[in-house]
Amino acid sequence: MELLEALALPTEGWICLVGGGGKSSLLLRLTAERAGRGLPALAATTTHIGVEQGRAAGPLTGTLEELEAARRAGLTACAARPEPGTEKLIAPPPEVLERGLALFSFGVAEADGSKRLPMKAPADHEPCLLPGCAAVVAVAGLSALGRPLGEVCHRPHLACALLGVGEDTIVTPSLLARLLTHEAGQFKGVGDPKKFRVLLNQADGPAELALGRETARLIQTWLPGTRVVIAALRETDCVKEVFSC
Repeated sequence: MELLEALALPTEGWICLVGGGGKSSLLLRLTAERAGRGLPALAATTTHIGVEQGRAAGPLTGTLEELEAARRAGLTACAARPEPGTEKLIAPPPEVLERGLALFSFGVAEADGSKRLPMKAPADHEPCLLPGCAAVVAVAGLSALGRPLGEVCHRPHLACALLGVGEDTIVTPSLLARLLTHEAGQFKGVGDPKKFRVLLNQADGPAELALGRETARLIQTWLPGTRVVIAALRETDCVKEVFSC
């Protein structure tokens, strides 16, 4: 089963990715799956992504002219522009993103950052969800479970305040599920559970899969109606289990 199907994603509009533990991999997989079906897909960021990641998604398009040329040439592109003095890409002007969605009809955008950690708590300015956002996918890495929150969470002080725990608290399925579904956590700014999905990544073995199942059930307890996919994005056949609404 492909991720487009497992996550039951809309066929048009922006898909915004939040959280940690595999957003970049998910962005590349979703755009590749669309292209494999002969359908266009635009990758984008509202924060920062790596240059290599952007180029892997398609030609870099920071202007309207580059965007339209990329669409004429193929099915995928990346709406982003280099950040001076860094190896990062940043969001293009709003008109590029708006025109990009019109040209490609389907887009996947990283809407926050996590410093490559498996979980995170959003700051006041996050997430940067795009207008026309049709669905939000919260990503978390199961490698966070069983480890101190302060070691595995981006902005741990915010997560501690939200969850009422200390940075030395061991991350459990209950804590992870609560952070993912909290209105100040990964559900922030979404509003409608029908637009919300959770992808639990790094289910690389039987133990991780079992913990993923426990976390998925708790997610659906905290936020009924949430679709949860357990996956191992490093694998070719990455979808392990789907917990539907």
